[in-house]
Amino acid sequence: MQLKFLKQIVEEAIGGPAEELVNLLSEKKDINEFLIAKRLNLTINQTRNILYKLSHFGILSSIRKKDKRKGWYIYFWTLDTFRSLEILRAKMQTEIEKLKHEFATKQIQRFYKCPICGTEISEEEALITDFLCTECGEVYVLSDNVQQIHAISKKITKLTKDLELIGAEMQIEQEKLDKKLAKIIKKVQKDKKDKRLKNTIIRKRLKQKLERDNKKAGNNAFKQPSKKIINKKKKKR
Repeated sequence: MQLKFLKQIVEEAIGGPAEELVNLLSEKKDINEFLIAKRLNLTINQTRNILYKLSHFGILSSIRKKDKRKGWYIYFWTLDTFRSLEILRAKMQTEIEKLKHEFATKQIQRFYKCPICGTEISEEEALITDFLCTECGEVYVLSDNVQQIHAISKKITKLTKDLELIGAEMQIEQEKLDKKLAKIIKKVQKDKKDKRLKNTIIRKRLKQKLERDNKKAGNNAFKQPSKKIINKKKKKR
């Protein structure tokens, strides 16, 4: 289900087929752009144009690494699943609002349609043109609002269900992100704790060494001279 929605938003963003690209990007993170070009059977420049467009929409993120052998930078791309679903949800919400407005308008207003070119206009617009189509000159006929209202209602119902499914998928992704963040925080806290413990041990050892050095220096200061030293002093006299 998630792949279906991801393909939908990517296809809308790049204006073309997105199945192979989404399948590849959903496999793992940080995928080499040259591998993507190879899998899509495109040139590297064509591939980069697609990736940059998706990055502009916030669907993809990238990191760059320097190729040690060739010396140039290579980009590695990751699909931001949560952000993609978030964008698609916003688009669907906007579309549902537009359809609801159209649904309400169709219920209270009459519309006329040209039987030749299919142009549809409101009753007010039809009165201005004397019920003649400005495109082909044919007389407008009254549109069947009932059928159109039913079609709009079905579309609203379908989009509303899809919106609920997207919300569920986003909840799953949010839980994954929360777990990942919790692991990072736990690791940072552990590193800080280990660092504090290490510093405590170092300070304790330094303190013990200083105490030993001071004790040794004190003992030497009050130490009685040996008999050999005393005899040497007597001979000198």
